[in-house]
Amino acid sequence: GLIKVSVYGELEVLTKEAEGVKLGFPDGVVVAKNGMVYFTDGSYMYGYHDPMPCFLEGRPHGRLLSYDPLTKQTLVLARDLYFENGVELSPNEDFVIFCESFMMRCSRYYLEGERKGSIDIFIEGLPGFPDNLRYDGEGHYWLAIAWDNSFLTQVTMAYPFVRQIIAFGLKHLQKVPTLMKFVGVMALDLDGKPIGGYFDDTWIITTSGFKIGEHLYLGSLGRPYFLRLNLTQNPLIN
Repeated sequence: GLIKVSVYGELEVLTKEAEGVKLGFPDGVVVAKNGMVYFTDGSYMYGYHDPMPCFLEGRPHGRLLSYDPLTKQTLVLARDLYFENGVELSPNEDFVIFCESFMMRCSRYYLEGERKGSIDIFIEGLPGFPDNLRYDGEGHYWLAIAWDNSFLTQVTMAYPFVRQIIAFGLKHLQKVPTLMKFVGVMALDLDGKPIGGYFDDTWIITTSGFKIGEHLYLGSLGRPYFLRLNLTQNPLIN
């Protein structure tokens, strides 16, 4: 579910479901200045302990949600998403950007103005499956690409029955092999245009990129540590 953690490590479960459907794979979360929480549910069908069938089936079981801490109400803002992953607010908080890993794209859900409640594409045709997205307060979004759009990926995603067969087989494996490699972290401008990035095929399943000062911190599901990259010494690769 959606959990609030205090500075003292105290845990409080805020919500476990929306519209009568339990959260299966809560993923990205961001909090607005007014306290509203926006978060994602990658799949209501599968959970953290059984992720590979979700990835391989590639079906639209994801949701974008909001949680109001005042009313304790959880709303579904968008549904039928293809593994809804990272989420981030715009600088003015007039829309939220969310990533659909299976579609290799990020979209915008408008929170204010004439387009309130509508969705459009922020960036598509990505070189791999996007994970988390973070704004650095300096005009750039940092988008993590968890794994690349390799030939194996293209073949697997093109044939649903192949994905289902692999998913069924993986249920009987104690250890799931790494099928895809890391592409990198992309820097995007405020309009979603790529301006560069950092790429390394040895950095497996990168999940996030946070810019703090002159450094970029990278997180990964495939490595037991963070990577710190000096941006001054390592300029963006166009």
